Amino acid sequence: MLEAKVITCSVRRTARELYEMIWMPETFPKWASGLSNAPLKREGAAWSAQGPEGPIRITFSEHNRFGVMDHWVDLGDGRVVYVPMRVIANGEGSEVMLTLFRQPDMSDEKLAEDEAWVRRDLASLKRLAEGA
Repeated sequence: MLEAKVITCSVRRTARELYEMIWMPETFPKWASGLSNAPLKREGAAWSAQGPEGPIRITFSEHNRFGVMDHWVDLGDGRVVYVPMRVIANGEGSEVMLTLFRQPDMSDEKLAEDEAWVRRDLASLKRLAEGA
């Protein structure tokens, strides 16, 4: 069992509006900095991109009414990282929740670095969604 951290971000948009705005894989590079170096390219059911450490393949959950935006990142070396993500209602706004799993053999420093990266990306998502 992997250690997990749930990282959240409040956004001043309804959950439905936010989900519809950001669920498409094509929109991820607008806020997910690990994908901003090159566009995502569709390859069947998956998408390819240039990640921070080389080429990656990403599989995204299908569009749904539950706000689920899970994705699986194939790092190309046999490792696949599962990234659960949800958009849920919070009154007239919403919460974006991303679960960060500590990968096997990941140091405390690397986990802290990944958490900071996720927080920066969620802050970018918030700015995009709120039109700042």
